[in-house]
Amino acid sequence: MTEDRLLIEELAAKGGQPDFLRTIAENVLQLIMEADVDGLIGAGRHERSSERATWRNGYRDRSLDTRVGTLNLKIPKLRAGSYFPGFLEPRKMVEKALVAVIQEAWIGGVSTRRVDELVQAMGMTGISKSTVSKLCKDIDERVHAFLKRPLTGEWPYLWLDATYLKVREGGRIISVAAIIAMAVNTEGRREIVGLHIGPSEAEVFWSDFLKDLVRRGLTGVKLVISDAHEGLKGAITRVMGATWQRCRVHFMRNALSYVPKGQNTVVAAAIRQVFLQPDQKSATQVWRQVADQLRTRWPKLGACMDEAETDVLAYTGFPTQHRTKLHSTNPLERLNKEVKRRADVVGIFPNEDSIIRLVGAVLMEQNDEWQLQHRYMQIEGMAELNQPMIEEENQPLHIT
Repeated sequence: MTEDRLLIEELAAKGGQPDFLRTIAENVLQLIMEADVDGLIGAGRHERSSERATWRNGYRDRSLDTRVGTLNLKIPKLRAGSYFPGFLEPRKMVEKALVAVIQEAWIGGVSTRRVDELVQAMGMTGISKSTVSKLCKDIDERVHAFLKRPLTGEWPYLWLDATYLKVREGGRIISVAAIIAMAVNTEGRREIVGLHIGPSEAEVFWSDFLKDLVRRGLTGVKLVISDAHEGLKGAITRVMGATWQRCRVHFMRNALSYVPKGQNTVVAAAIRQVFLQPDQKSATQVWRQVADQLRTRWPKLGACMDEAETDVLAYTGFPTQHRTKLHSTNPLERLNKEVKRRADVVGIFPNEDSIIRLVGAVLMEQNDEWQLQHRYMQIEGMAELNQPMIEEENQPLHIT
């Protein structure tokens, strides 16, 4: 312990040197490894003990790339058995995916200077092709297994949101939509259920994506929440047979575009009065009153509200406990920000496979974290979803 304290004091005295952080990181990690080995052996260095299990047998060099530089470590070796420090476990899957994307960019003809900038942004100093080849194979297998896994049970709620990324195609740089699908099952648990790359405006694109979700077992969908993408509403009706909820946040942005900026605050406050109503009937009534009031000054805004009424207020027909999370795509916004943050390191992807590899790795890690958290929605509200249907079946038929 005294020797360790002296070593740390010596490092502190060198605090003015440029590589101080790298030096202190190397020595701290070395101290951790030495302490681990002492515990495995049952005795310290040059110590006699009846509990000794084996002996030291030199060191092997190992470099560790970090944001403070490359750390040169010496991993202790044992005569019997082996030792490998826990902090040198293989990189997280997302970091592996970033490495793979960088290597593909290099092979795809991206300039050396640009690739070097990507490497430095990750705190690394070099990448071997053999290492990246192994990483690509491992990531692709796990990501595809995750994105194509069977879905069991019923999923009443489905969120769809798009993040736009740049990719090279035929010598040109184009923008593609990475559609992320999140669903909540009847147990109140949320999961990432799909990822698709393509043009978000095409109806065929949405139909193919939704059909793939159904083939994998996504059933019992009652409400789909998304932005107003072209072709999506028709695909939801035909493939899912579910109600569509237009994202309330995106609608407000569209509605305020018909109003001068100086009046945005007043108009937004008037429309928000609708969302404070306790039930669907009163929300619909207030919506029409507000639309009529605003129509006199801004006819286009009134027409916009008339057209969007059913879609924006669709969530009011569902259990009260769930409504705060059903009116917009906000539950996916935080996830999209993380995807963009990781993708910005790459900038322009060499192909769509590299997008699936990186974004899929981010989604898989986020999905694992969600499984360790509490239920996303109250399970008591799930029982109310089928009650209106049961009441209608029990009512006698009336001839009109």
